Amino acid sequence: MTRSRASAKAAGASFERLVADYLAATLDDRIERRRLGGSKDRGDIGGVRDRDGNRVVLECKDYGGRLQPPQWIREAHTERDNDGAAVGVVVAKRRGTTAPGAQYVLMTVDDLVTLLGGTTPKETS
Repeated sequence: MTRSRASAKAAGASFERLVADYLAATLDDRIERRRLGGSKDRGDIGGVRDRDGNRVVLECKDYGGRLQPPQWIREAHTERDNDGAAVGVVVAKRRGTTAPGAQYVLMTVDDLVTLLGGTTPKETS
């Protein structure tokens, strides 16, 4: 089954809302789905911060085919830079479940090190 552009956009918006609502309920009620940002997009979900208060950009993907980590990570890093955030990660829809906590998270090891409080050389990705 193929998606139309409209159905893909609706699925993406629904997935973003699912993830944002879950994170707001479990982490911080200031987390919310962002509006589209055009060429200076700052990610799909705002208000996410690490333990030190640094911003974390979330790019959500409810994709119709295969995982595309290189492309999606590049996009998350561009949006991280646009936002001035510390980290950019991808939340990808896991087929077969709508449980928000069961979705996949894709990131570089450097992003993981930053989230865990370590120091990495700037931009190795």
